[in-house]
Amino acid sequence: MSTNSNTPNTSEEVDLGQLFKLIGNAFDRFFNFFITIFKRIFLAFVWLVFFIKKRIIVLVLAGIFGFVYGLLNSKSAAPKYESAVTVVQNYPTGENLYNSVSYYNDLVKQGDFQTLGAVLNLDESKAESILSFQVEPVVSENDKLLAFNNYIKKLDSLASTKIEYEDFLLNNEDYTHKYQQVKISSTQRNSFKSVFESIVESINSNPFFISEQNKDITELTKTKEGLELALVKSDSLQSTYKRVLEQGLNSDKASEIGITFEGSGETDKTKEYELYQSDLKLRRQLVDIDRELLDKQYIIEAISNKQDSGFASNTKNIFGKDFSVKLYFTIVLFLLAFIALLGLEFFRFIEKYKTTV
Repeated sequence: MSTNSNTPNTSEEVDLGQLFKLIGNAFDRFFNFFITIFKRIFLAFVWLVFFIKKRIIVLVLAGIFGFVYGLLNSKSAAPKYESAVTVVQNYPTGENLYNSVSYYNDLVKQGDFQTLGAVLNLDESKAESILSFQVEPVVSENDKLLAFNNYIKKLDSLASTKIEYEDFLLNNEDYTHKYQQVKISSTQRNSFKSVFESIVESINSNPFFISEQNKDITELTKTKEGLELALVKSDSLQSTYKRVLEQGLNSDKASEIGITFEGSGETDKTKEYELYQSDLKLRRQLVDIDRELLDKQYIIEAISNKQDSGFASNTKNIFGKDFSVKLYFTIVLFLLAFIALLGLEFFRFIEKYKTTV
């Protein structure tokens, strides 16, 4: 009997031992995986350091040559001037604005300055001096946070918990921001105020947005009329209420009046205060509607244009950053030399791999 009772225990001990062994092997493989990755990254870093060290002279010469070329280019190249204007969108016109700017850039690339001049009411000679158009949002980190907060408020509680701020920024288009800056680059110091006005007017004359503007103005006007009527009735009610209170204080025959306010003096004061607060609320809504009506007068409007004659620009953009011409060519030549040397090293590795195989 004792032998039979010990047999299951031995089997269970063997099974537990195998289980713990499997768990231990899994942890070993897990840690070995990360250790292997770390070793490979470290070895790649060491290889890159020795690769650069071995060819540092070539890379430095490439950088120096780029700096000298940029220096000569900045002195001999034709000057570039830029002019910019900031616009505010009172309607969701951003996609239309970005498409218009893209169309103007296509005309510049195609050299169709005659069409460009006709579209922007510009002389062809002046249109030929334009190098490019650019539009970008004028937005701060605080503006992005406010936009995210407003977006979350429009969602239900379940959906809002699944939206992260980083995901919102990745999926939020630049043209959705209210403030945009339109920039023109040119080879001449021209006044592009009329060009900016033409760009803004092309949006303001869009039939769809004009229709939406008329709808909004009609709706706001009717709402304003309703609030003004409610305010008149509120003033009339307050006057009646005040008259009732005055007669109640001067006579004990307040019941003879058609309107009776029951309750203690404190209750009467509370009702009077509520009427006053209701009146303030109506007036505040009227102020807000007046402001909305003023905003709706323009579909899109320019709010600043301080560079009418343009300003000299001596920068080039790389990796989303503006650099001086000298530094720009230094970085470009250095990177080109590095990529070329890296490509040669790769082909050498392929040749050695063929011989070993």
